[in-house]
Amino acid sequence: MRDLEKRFVKGTELRLSGSDNSPVLSGHIARFNVPSEDFGGWTENIAPGAFKDSLGRDDIRALWNHEDGLVLGRTAVGTLDLWEDEIGLAFRNRPPDTTWFRDRVVSLKRKDVTGSSFGFFTELDEWRTNPDGTRVRTLRKVRLIEVSPGVTFPAYPQTSTEVARRSLERWLGAGGPDMEHRRRRLDLQRLRLGL
Repeated sequence: MRDLEKRFVKGTELRLSGSDNSPVLSGHIARFNVPSEDFGGWTENIAPGAFKDSLGRDDIRALWNHEDGLVLGRTAVGTLDLWEDEIGLAFRNRPPDTTWFRDRVVSLKRKDVTGSSFGFFTELDEWRTNPDGTRVRTLRKVRLIEVSPGVTFPAYPQTSTEVARRSLERWLGAGGPDMEHRRRRLDLQRLRLGL
Protein backbone atom coordinates (compact mmCIF):
# COMPACT_ATOMS: atom_id res chain seq x y z
CA MET A 1 0.00 0.00 0.00
CA ARG A 2 1.32 3.41 -0.94
CA ASP A 3 1.01 6.41 1.33
CA LEU A 4 0.17 9.94 0.30
CA GLU A 5 3.09 12.35 0.68
CA LYS A 6 2.80 16.13 0.84
CA ARG A 7 5.56 18.58 0.02
CA PHE A 8 6.22 22.28 0.01
CA VAL A 9 9.14 23.00 -2.29
CA LYS A 10 11.39 26.02 -1.81
CA GLY A 11 11.01 28.73 -4.39
CA THR A 12 7.37 28.18 -5.29
CA GLU A 13 5.41 31.22 -6.31
CA LEU A 14 1.79 32.13 -5.82
CA ARG A 15 0.25 35.09 -7.64
CA LEU A 16 -3.24 36.56 -7.39
CA SER A 17 -4.46 38.45 -10.46
CA GLY A 18 -7.72 39.28 -12.18
CA SER A 19 -10.57 41.23 -10.65
CA ASP A 20 -12.29 40.78 -7.31
CA ASN A 21 -15.21 39.21 -9.21
CA SER A 22 -12.98 36.91 -11.25
CA PRO A 23 -9.70 36.17 -9.44
CA VAL A 24 -6.98 33.93 -10.87
CA LEU A 25 -4.28 32.10 -8.94
CA SER A 26 -1.11 31.19 -10.83
CA GLY A 27 2.55 30.41 -10.38
CA HIS A 28 4.60 27.28 -9.71
CA ILE A 29 3.59 24.52 -7.32
CA ALA A 30 6.98 22.77 -7.54
CA ARG A 31 10.42 23.53 -8.92
CA PHE A 32 12.72 21.05 -10.62
CA ASN A 33 16.21 20.30 -9.30
CA VAL A 34 15.83 22.48 -6.19
CA PRO A 35 16.93 20.67 -3.01
CA SER A 36 14.49 20.43 -0.14
CA GLU A 37 15.28 21.28 3.43
CA ASP A 38 17.47 18.75 5.22
CA PHE A 39 15.31 15.95 6.62
CA GLY A 40 18.06 14.79 8.97
CA GLY A 41 20.85 13.57 6.74
CA TRP A 42 19.00 13.54 3.44
CA THR A 43 17.37 15.97 1.03
CA GLU A 44 14.96 15.57 -1.86
CA ASN A 45 14.56 17.07 -5.32
CA ILE A 46 12.17 16.67 -8.24
CA ALA A 47 13.39 15.62 -11.67
CA PRO A 48 12.00 17.25 -14.81
CA GLY A 49 9.24 15.04 -16.19
CA ALA A 50 8.24 13.65 -12.78
CA PHE A 51 4.64 14.90 -13.20
CA LYS A 52 4.26 14.26 -16.94
CA ASP A 53 2.41 10.93 -16.88
CA SER A 54 0.09 12.01 -14.09
CA LEU A 55 -0.81 15.25 -15.85
CA GLY A 56 -1.90 13.32 -18.92
CA ARG A 57 -3.87 10.73 -16.97
CA ASP A 58 -5.23 11.92 -13.62
CA ASP A 59 -8.05 14.23 -12.53
CA ILE A 60 -6.17 16.50 -10.11
CA ARG A 61 -7.79 18.88 -7.61
CA ALA A 62 -6.62 22.23 -6.30
CA LEU A 63 -7.30 22.54 -2.57
CA TRP A 64 -6.86 25.37 -0.10
CA ASN A 65 -4.21 24.34 2.45
CA HIS A 66 -4.70 20.60 1.62
CA GLU A 67 -8.31 20.75 2.90
CA ASP A 68 -10.45 18.42 0.77
CA GLY A 69 -13.59 20.37 1.70
CA LEU A 70 -12.16 23.59 0.21
CA VAL A 71 -11.85 22.81 -3.50
CA LEU A 72 -10.39 25.60 -5.64
CA GLY A 73 -10.53 23.79 -8.98
CA ARG A 74 -10.14 20.59 -10.90
CA THR A 75 -8.37 19.59 -14.10
CA ALA A 76 -11.26 17.49 -15.46
CA VAL A 77 -13.60 20.48 -15.61
CA GLY A 78 -11.05 23.08 -16.73
CA THR A 79 -10.94 25.23 -13.59
CA LEU A 80 -7.35 24.09 -12.93
CA ASP A 81 -4.61 23.98 -15.54
CA LEU A 82 -1.32 22.23 -14.75
CA TRP A 83 1.73 21.83 -16.97
CA GLU A 84 5.46 21.29 -16.74
CA ASP A 85 7.75 24.04 -18.00
CA GLU A 86 11.49 24.62 -17.67
CA ILE A 87 11.05 25.77 -14.06
CA GLY A 88 8.77 23.07 -12.71
CA LEU A 89 5.06 22.40 -12.24
CA ALA A 90 3.17 25.51 -13.32
CA PHE A 91 -0.50 26.17 -12.63
CA ARG A 92 -3.40 28.48 -13.36
CA ASN A 93 -6.56 28.23 -11.26
CA ARG A 94 -9.91 29.98 -11.49
CA PRO A 95 -11.28 29.60 -7.94
CA PRO A 96 -15.01 29.44 -7.21
CA ASP A 97 -17.00 32.56 -6.42
CA THR A 98 -17.75 31.49 -2.87
CA THR A 99 -17.81 33.28 0.46
CA TRP A 100 -15.02 31.11 1.90
CA PHE A 101 -12.67 31.93 -1.00
CA ARG A 102 -13.50 35.66 -0.99
CA ASP A 103 -12.53 35.68 2.70
CA ARG A 104 -9.17 34.10 1.81
CA VAL A 105 -8.49 36.65 -0.93
CA VAL A 106 -7.91 39.16 1.86
CA SER A 107 -5.03 37.01 3.18
CA LEU A 108 -3.64 36.59 -0.34
CA LYS A 109 -3.72 40.33 -1.04
CA ARG A 110 -1.99 41.08 2.28
CA LYS A 111 0.55 38.35 1.49
CA ASP A 112 -0.23 36.57 4.75
CA VAL A 113 -0.48 33.41 2.62
CA THR A 114 2.21 32.95 -0.05
CA GLY A 115 3.03 29.24 -0.13
CA SER A 116 2.06 26.34 -2.35
CA SER A 117 2.30 22.61 -1.89
CA PHE A 118 1.29 19.32 -3.48
CA GLY A 119 0.17 15.82 -2.50
CA PHE A 120 1.38 12.76 -4.39
CA PHE A 121 2.10 9.04 -4.47
CA THR A 122 5.65 8.04 -5.41
CA GLU A 123 5.81 5.83 -8.47
CA LEU A 124 9.58 5.97 -9.00
CA ASP A 125 12.31 7.48 -6.85
CA GLU A 126 16.07 7.17 -6.77
CA TRP A 127 18.59 7.53 -3.94
CA ARG A 128 22.26 8.42 -4.04
CA THR A 129 24.94 9.19 -1.50
CA ASN A 130 27.05 12.32 -2.00
CA PRO A 131 30.81 12.27 -1.32
CA ASP A 132 30.15 14.08 2.00
CA GLY A 133 27.88 11.21 3.11
CA THR A 134 24.57 13.02 2.74
CA ARG A 135 21.82 11.23 0.84
CA VAL A 136 19.61 12.65 -1.87
CA ARG A 137 16.22 11.33 -2.95
CA THR A 138 15.16 12.25 -6.47
CA LEU A 139 11.48 11.96 -7.34
CA ARG A 140 11.49 10.59 -10.91
CA LYS A 141 7.79 9.79 -11.36
CA VAL A 142 4.85 10.69 -9.13
CA ARG A 143 1.08 10.36 -9.27
CA LEU A 144 -0.16 13.84 -8.48
CA ILE A 145 -3.34 13.83 -6.37
CA GLU A 146 -3.75 17.47 -5.42
CA VAL A 147 -2.06 20.84 -5.50
CA SER A 148 -2.54 23.44 -2.79
CA PRO A 149 -2.02 27.03 -3.87
CA GLY A 150 -2.58 28.73 -0.53
CA VAL A 151 -0.69 27.00 2.27
CA THR A 152 -0.61 28.63 5.69
CA PHE A 153 2.57 26.97 6.97
CA PRO A 154 4.66 26.06 3.95
CA ALA A 155 6.84 23.38 5.44
CA TYR A 156 7.48 19.69 5.05
CA PRO A 157 5.11 18.03 7.50
CA GLN A 158 7.04 15.54 9.62
CA THR A 159 4.49 12.80 8.95
CA SER A 160 4.89 13.23 5.20
CA THR A 161 8.57 12.31 5.32
CA GLU A 162 7.91 8.93 6.95
CA VAL A 163 6.99 7.44 3.56
CA ALA A 164 10.29 8.66 2.12
CA ARG A 165 12.15 7.23 5.13
CA ARG A 166 10.71 3.80 4.33
CA SER A 167 11.94 4.19 0.75
CA LEU A 168 15.37 5.12 2.13
CA GLU A 169 15.37 2.04 4.36
CA ARG A 170 14.57 -0.20 1.37
CA TRP A 171 17.43 1.41 -0.54
CA LEU A 172 19.79 0.93 2.38
CA GLY A 173 18.60 -2.65 2.76
CA ALA A 174 19.67 -3.39 -0.82
CA GLY A 175 23.26 -3.67 0.39
CA GLY A 176 26.50 -1.88 -0.23
CA PRO A 177 29.98 -1.86 1.27
CA ASP A 178 29.14 0.45 4.15
CA MET A 179 25.72 -0.97 5.02
CA GLU A 180 26.27 -1.29 8.77
CA HIS A 181 27.58 2.27 8.99
CA ARG A 182 24.53 3.55 7.10
CA ARG A 183 22.11 1.65 9.32
CA ARG A 184 23.75 3.05 12.46
CA ARG A 185 23.49 6.60 11.09
CA LEU A 186 19.83 6.03 10.23
CA ASP A 187 19.15 4.72 13.75
CA LEU A 188 20.84 7.79 15.24
CA GLN A 189 18.76 10.08 13.02
CA ARG A 190 15.58 8.31 14.13
CA LEU A 191 16.53 8.84 17.77
CA ARG A 192 17.14 12.54 17.16
CA LEU A 193 13.79 12.88 15.38
CA GLY A 194 12.01 10.87 18.06
CA LEU A 195 10.83 8.12 15.69
